[in-house]
Amino acid sequence: MFRNQYDTDVTTWSPAGRLFQVEYAMEAVKQGSAAIGLRSKTHVVLACVNKANSELSSHQRKIFKVDDHIGVAIAGLTADGRVLSRYMRSECINYGYTYESPLPVGRLVYQLADKAQVCTQRSWKRPYGVGLLVAGLDESGAHLYYNCPSGNYFEYQAFAIGSRSQAAKTYLERKFEKFTESSRDDLVKDALFAIRETLQGEKLTSSVCTIAVVGFGEAFNILDQETVQALINEFDISGEEAPINESVAEQSVGDDQRGAAAEQAAPMDI
Repeated sequence: MFRNQYDTDVTTWSPAGRLFQVEYAMEAVKQGSAAIGLRSKTHVVLACVNKANSELSSHQRKIFKVDDHIGVAIAGLTADGRVLSRYMRSECINYGYTYESPLPVGRLVYQLADKAQVCTQRSWKRPYGVGLLVAGLDESGAHLYYNCPSGNYFEYQAFAIGSRSQAAKTYLERKFEKFTESSRDDLVKDALFAIRETLQGEKLTSSVCTIAVVGFGEAFNILDQETVQALINEFDISGEEAPINESVAEQSVGDDQRGAAAEQAAPMDI
């Protein structure tokens, strides 16, 4: 994308009916490190790739706990993700204080989408440059939503966002039909396989990924590195391999180029 006369502020429409600054915010999500979500009837698993700016620095957190029954994984500008996760946490606290019950996941996602939409209709604001995968559990079951910088939101059985996410999407599309009946451990296994698809040959270890789980009888929690590494070792020992689709390599070329451009041009951690 390049600058043009219709992207000076977010309220200027192009003749083709496009809002370029909103599209630029959605591009920031595509350049962020990958985040993945999967759900069954009873559990939701979030996974993300840990990417550091240099070998001397630690990685930025990409998964945040909102409440005992809700958590989020982000791709894009980490600072925007922190602000939105704090807003979600505040809404959960206020709802619990008022109604003495957990905030339904769908209602929170709806409020978050409204907050994002306002930033696309005010000339003195900018869209949030972050996409959020919201995992939660309420009376109606397990839920996985994706909130877009444009203010749209969608519910998914499984989804991936961020850099090189197309490879993970291809893997999830082949497997998603069995996710509904999957156990907790099977969901974690598929999440690790999907994460490995985004690494493009890099070895999968607990230091390059983060896994979080929420489900019936299990509050939202982020698995520690020892547990994740034990699961990775177990799957490698069992000889299970994720099938490789040759078309994925072609589809992910654009993602690789975006990721390289982000590392060279983007001054903010994404």
